[in-house]
Amino acid sequence: MSEWSPPIASADTPLPLREEEDVRLMLRVKEGDARAFEQLVETHQRAVIGTVMRMLNNLDDAHDVAQQVFVRVWRSAPRYEPSAKFTTWLFTITRNLVFNEMRRRGRKREVSIEAAQEEHHIEHASPQRAQPDATAEREELEAAIDRAIQSLPEKQRLAVTLRRHEDMPYEDICVILNMSLPAVKSLLFRARNDLKEKLASHLEF
Repeated sequence: MSEWSPPIASADTPLPLREEEDVRLMLRVKEGDARAFEQLVETHQRAVIGTVMRMLNNLDDAHDVAQQVFVRVWRSAPRYEPSAKFTTWLFTITRNLVFNEMRRRGRKREVSIEAAQEEHHIEHASPQRAQPDATAEREELEAAIDRAIQSLPEKQRLAVTLRRHEDMPYEDICVILNMSLPAVKSLLFRARNDLKEKLASHLEF
């Protein structure tokens, strides 16, 4: 399958500036600039790892697939042309590798999403005291939503993950999934209805 093309940089940077910065860095990567590549990895690895983890339910596998994603970015750099957002190109590569891994595993679930999230929290968060009841209830609801998302078919799951966790616009999801805008909206509509049914016992979704 042919590679796509590119932009976004720090999560705190305004979107247009992030997109311009990603293009600038990727053009440097195209020339073999390893430091520019490191900057792109630092900027986007958390989003890639988080997305893959929500698809595979396994943090170790998420790190492995994310590494493959960025290796693919490096190897594809000589053919890079800034004709699209970097993030849509990046997540198209992510989609291909995640779907390949899911098919290789036959959708086998090795670790629950709760265990993966707890491991991720232990690695990256500072120790915290016991949570108040309201916080615990909110976290329980979030966990229930994540479990429900895990039960969706792979395209629905990825679309919901990109929309919910990456706040990605419909147009970008269309590019990543190679679907028309009406098809993506229909996909998300069906997913949302399914999630409502699964979460009927937990407040309103």
